Order: sequence, then C-alpha cells, then structure tokens
Amino acid sequence: MPDPGGQARAVALDPALSRALSDSLLALPAGAPVAVSLSGGADSAALAIAASQLCRLTKRPLYFFHVHHGLFAQADAWVEQVRALARLLDVALEVYEVHVAQDSGMGIEGAARQARYAALERMSDTCQVQALLLAHHRQDQAETVLLRLLRGAGVHGLAAMQPDTQRNGLRLLRPWLDTDRTELLALVEQFTQMTGWVPVSDPSNTDPHYARGALRAGMVPVLQTYWPAWQQTLARHARQASEAIEVLDEVARNDLASLDPDQGDGSFCLKRWRELSAARQAMVLRYWLQEQGVAMPGDRRLADLLRQLRQLHALGHDRDLLWQHGQVELRCRQGRVLLATRQ
Repeated sequence: MPDPGGQARAVALDPALSRALSDSLLALPAGAPVAVSLSGGADSAALAIAASQLCRLTKRPLYFFHVHHGLFAQADAWVEQVRALARLLDVALEVYEVHVAQDSGMGIEGAARQARYAALERMSDTCQVQALLLAHHRQDQAETVLLRLLRGAGVHGLAAMQPDTQRNGLRLLRPWLDTDRTELLALVEQFTQMTGWVPVSDPSNTDPHYARGALRAGMVPVLQTYWPAWQQTLARHARQASEAIEVLDEVARNDLASLDPDQGDGSFCLKRWRELSAARQAMVLRYWLQEQGVAMPGDRRLADLLRQLRQLHALGHDRDLLWQHGQVELRCRQGRVLLATRQ
C-alpha cells in the first residue's frame, strides 16, 4: 500500500487520451461538477488520474464514486485501495454499499449492474453531480456488440454503448470508447512507478461463470489470434448501427406525428397506424413505447401485441385487446391506443 500522504506528481498524459477527455467535458457547462465511476481497476483508475489533472487545470469540481457490491471477499480491501488513490490525487471520494439481489431474474451480472447504477445516481444526487465519467474503452465496446449479437439484440442493441447518453436524468460520458486499452494500462503503469499504487484485480473479469468473463477467457484469445482487428471492426459496427438508429428514429418520429398523437394521454390513432406498412407499424410502436418510458418487450411479446392490434375491431373495443407488460397494460378506446397502469 503506498503512502497516502500528499498529492501525487502529475503523470505525462497521452495527447490522444487528454484530447478525448477534454472534448467530452466540453459538453458540460464550465465549472459544472463531474464524477468518475471508480472501481479501482486499471481502466477506471486511468480515467481518475487523467480527470484529476484535467479538472484541476480547468478548475472543475471532481468527485470519485465507488460502489461496494460485497460480492467478493476482497471488496473491503478494494475500498481501501480506492481511498488511497483518492488521497494521492486529492479528490473527494464517495463510497456506497449495495445489496445485489440473487433472485431478481436478471442474473447476477444484470442485478449488480442495476444496483451499481442506482447507487451512482444516488451519489450524484447527493453531490449535485449531473454528469458521470465512465472508463469504457474499445475492447469493452467490441465485447458488448458481440454479447448483444449473441443474445439476439436488434439494431438498437448493436449500437452498444454511446459516448454521451442519459440514464434517469444522469448524463453518462464515455470519452474513451474508441481508445485502445493498452493506452490506459500504460498510463496506470506510469502512475504505479511514480507512487507505488497498484490497481485492484476483479476476478469476475475472467471468470467463465459470468458472460463477459467467459467471452474474455474463451473467445477473445481466438479472436485475437485469427481476427486481430476484431475490436476495431465491431466498434465500427456499433458506430454504423448508431447512425442507422438516428435515421430510423427520425422516420418513427415522423410516423408517430402522423398518427394524431394526444399529448395529454399519449395515445395515438389505431386507424392511421394500420395504414402504415408492417415494418413501420412495428418500428413506430417500439418508438412509442420507448417514448412512454416502457421497458422494451422481447420479440415474441412485441409480435403478440402487433397481432392483436392488427386484428382489433376498427373501433378498438377493450374486450378485444388484452396485452399486459410489467406494470402497464395497453388498451384501445374509441380507436385510440393508449397505456394505463395495471390495477
């Protein structure tokens, strides 16, 4: 464990890393506080080191947020490592301990992700932070594309992670999505040589019991051997899918506007919807559900809804439509399709 007293000397930031981070922060108002999601691993440590130097130069308030999942015996030791890094960088640290539900139906990875983001949102509220920096890089992006492809994700899923997005009012910034991980590791290695601080190692990263761990342990070595440019290729697919989504959303938005939408109850005209082609019916329905804040149903559930809407009586009598999804149900009244909270 390094001596936590005093502030570490500045490391020499790679110009490309510094530029990408600076460009990401330009999206925020001057002086607006920002936080780094800091697990203590090499990737997030690199972002913490770079952000601390850049924010100090620009006089932007910075916080480190660490989520204690309690899933591994080393979790308490990781907190101490993160505290040591925060002291070396002279940055305020917030630690939030969560309980990860084992029987949520989402799997341990999904439950941990949900708990982590909920904790990050709470810490952001406490510190009045509206933007959070995440250290995802090109390999993370490529792995996400591959995992979503294997899970049957559509175009939206293949777009994977975005450099600037919103989650429950919190802005998520990923400045290094197109950065090779070796650049992050080189930065941390330089910091380690200067201070003696070393990043933590999360065993789940290569544990085949976890989807991403299985991918890294079994598939990545093969991909690296036979398709050495696989990361760049899949990251390019993500960018292209993101561009395609912009076009599709524009079409869906225009289609929804043509369905006589009601700004009060969010409903739309069933008759006009039926005049669209089958593909555009499905697309605008997905867009409408997304705009209503409804979790996207799977392909089978969506196909069932489309079938019921297409077979519905022209006036849309309630007795002809029975579709429930989570806490909402879809109804049709006097030819208007709308959502209601389940009783």
